[in-house]
Amino acid sequence: MITKATLADVSALNELINSAYRGESSKKGWTTEANLLEGKRTTEDELTEIIDDKKNTILKYTENNKIIGCVLLIEKEDRLYLGMLTVSPELQNSGVGKKLLQQSEINASSLGLSKIVMTVISVREELISWYKRNGYLDTGAREPFPAGNIHIPISKEPLEFMVLEKNIL
Repeated sequence: MITKATLADVSALNELINSAYRGESSKKGWTTEANLLEGKRTTEDELTEIIDDKKNTILKYTENNKIIGCVLLIEKEDRLYLGMLTVSPELQNSGVGKKLLQQSEINASSLGLSKIVMTVISVREELISWYKRNGYLDTGAREPFPAGNIHIPISKEPLEFMVLEKNIL
């Protein structure tokens, strides 16, 4: 079931997101960033701020009262920004991510937004291919990757974001 996350979900979301993107547990799935980055993907404080902002929505995918997937949606002018699409590493390739992506598109349409835009680390070729199979296109735009205390690059390649976009109306 896909519903809107609340502040009561922050701890479970934090655990899920960090387990899917970083560290040993993330290597069970195909969307890991553990070979590129160290540190945490997010924090409980960041998730609380996100949920408190009315322009943001985190959708959670729950099964048997456990959050197994989520996605962050941010209203930005005429488009919806999609980020932190997360599926529990053990359940990746089960269709959960695709369902969250489809619900994101429904949300964008219901808000009257014509596009969904996202950024993906440009060296994550498998993930970019998955988004392209789901109708997202490379806009050609690139953005610098924000290294810092949370996102600590360990890749020998310099990291940057690729901007992907999908028209939905």
